[in-house]
Amino acid sequence: MIRLVLADDEHLIRGALEALLGLEPDLEIVASADNGTDAVRLAQQHSPDVCVLDLEMPPTDGIYAAEEILRSVATRVVIVTRHARPGVLRRALASRVSGFVPKSTPADKLADVIRDVAAGRRYVDPDIAASALTGESCPLTVRELDVLRHGRQGASVQAIARELHLAPGTVRNYVSSAMAKLDAPSRHEAAARAWEQGWI
Repeated sequence: MIRLVLADDEHLIRGALEALLGLEPDLEIVASADNGTDAVRLAQQHSPDVCVLDLEMPPTDGIYAAEEILRSVATRVVIVTRHARPGVLRRALASRVSGFVPKSTPADKLADVIRDVAAGRRYVDPDIAASALTGESCPLTVRELDVLRHGRQGASVQAIARELHLAPGTVRNYVSSAMAKLDAPSRHEAAARAWEQGWI
C-alpha cells in the first residue's frame, strides 16, 4: 500500500483527488491539507510514501512546502499545477521533487505517476519539460528570491526580516538588488515578474 498526504487549497479539486485516488486498490490517503504549513506538519506526523502537493497554495507555494518536507521526512513529492510557468520545473527539480504534472492529468495517469515515484523513478510531464527548456535563466540569488517570495504575500520588510532571520536593512538591500536586476520600479513588481517566470 502506498501511503499519501495530499495538499491543495482548492477544496473541490482536493475532494475529487481524494475520491478518485481512493478508488485505487494500492493507494491510501492518510491525511490531507489546504495549505503548505499543514502539509509539512502532516507529512512529519504520518511519514507517507508520497506527498501530492498543489504548486500554488499558501502561505508560499508547493515547492517551498516540498523543501520543508524533504528536509525532515524520507518521502517523495509530486507537484500538481494549473500553470506551468518557465522556471518552476527547474526550481522543483532543484528541490528534489520527483514528479511534476498538470492538473489536467487524468486520475488514473496520476495514480501511475505516484506508483512510479514511490518506486524511485521521476516523472515530468513532457509539455511542462518543453516549456521549461525555453524559459530564461534566473539572474537572482537565493536570498533575493527568498525576500521576493515572502514579499509577494504582502509582508512588510520587518516581517520578512523576522521570517528570514535577517536585519531589515539587509532585506532592503536584497530587494533593491532584485529590483535593479529585473528592471522593476517596485518590490511588488519585482516579485510579480519573478513569479511570472516561475522563479518564486
